[in-house]
Amino acid sequence: MKKIYYPYQEFKQDLKILTQKIDQPFDAILGIARGGLSMAQMLGEYYAMREVYAINTIGYEDTQKKESVEVFNVPDLKSAKQVLVVDDIVDSGDTLVEVLAVLNAKYPQVTFLTATIFYKTTASVKPTWYVKEPQGWIEFFWSEDLK
Repeated sequence: MKKIYYPYQEFKQDLKILTQKIDQPFDAILGIARGGLSMAQMLGEYYAMREVYAINTIGYEDTQKKESVEVFNVPDLKSAKQVLVVDDIVDSGDTLVEVLAVLNAKYPQVTFLTATIFYKTTASVKPTWYVKEPQGWIEFFWSEDLK
């Protein structure tokens, strides 16, 4: 699969596009670690929102997909009404499906909206909002620039 470097400037432009697409209110942002953390932090700044949380998942070892997705460190969202769950990419959809299953089981009273930069149309779930489809394996600046 073709590897494509995704630089900070493109990320920043894509986040601006994403903010223009998001048309529903939310009272918290939840970044799926690790790919969604940069998005969550920057969107928290953009929306002047302090309710920015993280949830941990393990679905890949390097570029190898694992058999199942492990979800842990679920934050306390019981006072939230609508939460924006963000991640860098929906690839197979397994991570987002598992995260939403865990969140909906723990917080059935909360509405979870989803936003990603990249979305593969072959995924098992479609995010509420996304910016574009990947044209190869995305190598994000936050994974590459300090190597």
